Amino acid sequence: MNFTKVQGAGNDFMLVETSDMQRDWSQIALAICNRHFGVGADGLLLVSPSDVADFRMRVFNPDGFEAEACGNGLRCVVKYVVDSGLTDTEAQELQIETKSGIRKVKLCKTGNKLAKIQVSMGEPKFGAKDIPVIIEQGEGDILDIKPILDCPVTIMGRKLLLALVSMGNPHAVYFLPHPVSDFPLAEIGPEVGRLSVFPEGVNFEVAYIRPTSQQIEVRVWERGAGETLACGSGACAVAVAARLHGYISGSKVDIKLPGGTLEVEWDGVGEVFLSGPAEIVFTGEWSSESIKTS
Repeated sequence: MNFTKVQGAGNDFMLVETSDMQRDWSQIALAICNRHFGVGADGLLLVSPSDVADFRMRVFNPDGFEAEACGNGLRCVVKYVVDSGLTDTEAQELQIETKSGIRKVKLCKTGNKLAKIQVSMGEPKFGAKDIPVIIEQGEGDILDIKPILDCPVTIMGRKLLLALVSMGNPHAVYFLPHPVSDFPLAEIGPEVGRLSVFPEGVNFEVAYIRPTSQQIEVRVWERGAGETLACGSGACAVAVAARLHGYISGSKVDIKLPGGTLEVEWDGVGEVFLSGPAEIVFTGEWSSESIKTS
């Protein structure tokens, strides 16, 4: 099985171009993403033909769970199909089918070189069923967003007020009054992810609003992967929550993650747009024998 190693802001993936959806890709993800016995990655990306878009993308976490959305993975897929010559060289836009819907991608080029990739991450959602989270929400059909933006939980003696946002996958954002570097994410992150109020788990972000710039520092504990250097959908969730809380003004904000900086744009109403780096690292071959025995 041929693969390509790709990364976006340090969020790294094994990418496989395939039309075979019958293979046990969950087990392959478990084997190939293992950083000691496999190649090592934050996830497995599948690129395949689509009946409704230009390409189809599937994402599997290192634990074998298929994720609904992945902003960094989406940019990496687009980088791959463009650099591999799978698209029209004159194309300015692409549509990628994902588990959470069709995502539009804008290609910004300098000559024939791809200079910037901007992906639409869809509209954020705040309903308890959309996230999903088990929480009381208003009466009747009226959505009361307050318990979603300030959802109280207690973890290891710490009371956290979480802002809950769905970007096609679930996110819980905790805003800190100080830089994120000293936060015990390795201890708190897994506990948040295991809370019974999140029936499908949750991605956990800690964020600090820098007071002198339109920039937010973020660290992420990803469901099924642990702490990663970056998370595209997580960056979007942080930007959305920060704007709704009134912590930032304007539609654009830079999200500074350990692996690099992502730009998020949201007008407060519609789709969220994500821009950032995407690079091809190397190519290789994964033997069928390794897949069976890993």
